[in-house]
Amino acid sequence: MKSQWIFTSLIPQIPSCFSSILSPFKTPKLYQFPSSNLPKLVLNHLDLSLLLSLSGKQGFFLLGSSIHASFVKNPENLYPIEDFKDSNNAIVVWNSLLGMYSRCGTLTDLTKLFDEMPIRDTISWNTMVSGFLRNGKFDEGFSYFKQMRKSGICWFDQATLTTILSACDRVEFYHVVKMMHGLVFSNEYEKEISVGNSLITSYFRCGCLSSGRQVFDEMFERNVITWTAMISGLVQNELYEKSLELFNQMRSGPVCPNSLTYLSSLMACSGLQALTGGRQIHSLLWKLGIQSEVCIESSLMDMYSKCGQVTDAWKIFESAQDLDEVSMTVILMGLAQNGFEEEAKRFFMKMFESGIEIDPNMLSAVLGVFSEDTSLSLGKQIHSLSIKRNFGFNSYVNNGLINMYSKCGDLEESAKVFSRMSQRNSISWNSMIAAFARHGDGCRALQLYEEMRSDGIAPTDVTFLSLLHACSHVGLVEKGMELLKSMTDVYGIIPRAEHYACVVDMLGRAGLLNEAKTFIQGLPVKADVLVWQALLGTCSIRGDSKIGKYAANQLILETPESPVPYVSMANIYSSRGKWKERARTIKIMKEIGVSKEIGISWIETEKKVHSFVVQDRMHPQAELMYGILEELLKLMLEEGYVPGNVTPTECQT
Repeated sequence: MKSQWIFTSLIPQIPSCFSSILSPFKTPKLYQFPSSNLPKLVLNHLDLSLLLSLSGKQGFFLLGSSIHASFVKNPENLYPIEDFKDSNNAIVVWNSLLGMYSRCGTLTDLTKLFDEMPIRDTISWNTMVSGFLRNGKFDEGFSYFKQMRKSGICWFDQATLTTILSACDRVEFYHVVKMMHGLVFSNEYEKEISVGNSLITSYFRCGCLSSGRQVFDEMFERNVITWTAMISGLVQNELYEKSLELFNQMRSGPVCPNSLTYLSSLMACSGLQALTGGRQIHSLLWKLGIQSEVCIESSLMDMYSKCGQVTDAWKIFESAQDLDEVSMTVILMGLAQNGFEEEAKRFFMKMFESGIEIDPNMLSAVLGVFSEDTSLSLGKQIHSLSIKRNFGFNSYVNNGLINMYSKCGDLEESAKVFSRMSQRNSISWNSMIAAFARHGDGCRALQLYEEMRSDGIAPTDVTFLSLLHACSHVGLVEKGMELLKSMTDVYGIIPRAEHYACVVDMLGRAGLLNEAKTFIQGLPVKADVLVWQALLGTCSIRGDSKIGKYAANQLILETPESPVPYVSMANIYSSRGKWKERARTIKIMKEIGVSKEIGISWIETEKKVHSFVVQDRMHPQAELMYGILEELLKLMLEEGYVPGNVTPTECQT
């Protein structure tokens, strides 16, 4: 094997950025040979290794494959002789070539090169394992690991272990993690910090929290990555309080947190909506001078938004020197989640008009702000934008479109979006089931639920919420109770207050108010506002003042300042002609200072939403509208309709 290689045709292909990287080594040299006018580049095995490594990292496949081609033309250059030094030099170049193909070539090229290698070491096998794992080919990558062990020539090292563990990021890989953990002990790698860190991360990703904690507790030495892996693992599994406890424990020890540690802690504060803790971490970031890092700013904005402090989030956004797509998406979602729907839509339009690159996450966020009173035309424009940007493959965007169309009243378009989806997740199915339920089509909602199960998608608590809602509106009481039972017995999902409220609503709408009351009394948890509102609402529909009064009294205990129990009882008494009881209820309501919320109705015409309240004469066309209303009332009366003592003046209200 040669100790140096001379290249001529390769020189024009070397990017200019590489020359500055190679120059510090002082080994590459350009010679002008007398027999040729072309300059020649002389490289040794270390230069070649570096050049191939950089080609792989930077994606310069043409350069890397050109170097490979020169070896093919001169095979003796890379086939070692008996000399140990030559063998070592050769394996360095072979492994670098292998690494280049694993990063920017095809797996076919990678396999072919590996099969042609005259010598291999542990790095060669590790490269094959990581190359396949990086491309999502777990079985093939793990197969190379097994072949490596069977070969008896090379043995795995800590890099092999961490590479395989890094790919074990789902529950189904739990047994693989346990097996690798066994190999760690049997081969005495338990003292390696990097291996321990990988085990912690993998266990948490597989949902095995106790094993991850055990590895952490038994580690001989811990660095900042160890602590961060543990804290972030707890956050990912929504154990926010424990993660913050560990963060405080870390701060009292010798290891200092880094940016990633603070990011995880801010995520924990967001999950707990712990504003005080979030502010404390914010002050620590100021002291350390890292509060302006882009990822830190995004996390701070998210924390403040989740805690309801949109103003603070907006201040950080405005003061940020560098903004990326994540920052934009975070502030957009912050506005949407805190009731600033119109501001969120205007912010999105401003982003679009400013030429900012719109990504799927931004579209998904803005679609989430659409409600019943939102312009359908704006939703269609966003749908058009998603098609132009080729986001039709993105499930989050499609899920948002399904919800947007159903909330804006276009169920047919929701169904079209759903039917065109090539890949559907549980959110896709839930969104479409909810759309049918929202529009009162309970039969189609239940039919879609059966299709969802046939497709191998497990229902979630949201699925059952929509199904119970659908059963409530079509009167399928037995089916609804059956679904509630299967929710716990079959799928192990614990019902929330929303599920119980749906069941109460379902029973009440079917006229089974006593059964609804009995159901509430037998709940395993204390009934909350939602449950009592559901019972009171169905009493309003059925005109049952007795159970209605019982529900109203319970609701007043839960929310004494709410006008809902008083207004609902007043309506129930009115429907039964109990005017004295109605007057007494209104009087009590006024005495305690509870005011009724103003009802709003709306309509969209010519791409604009018009909103109205009771006795509203603020609209510029109010007089014209009331005039038409009076004409319509006259026509109704001429047709023989008797509207129950309603006068034209009352109709205007």
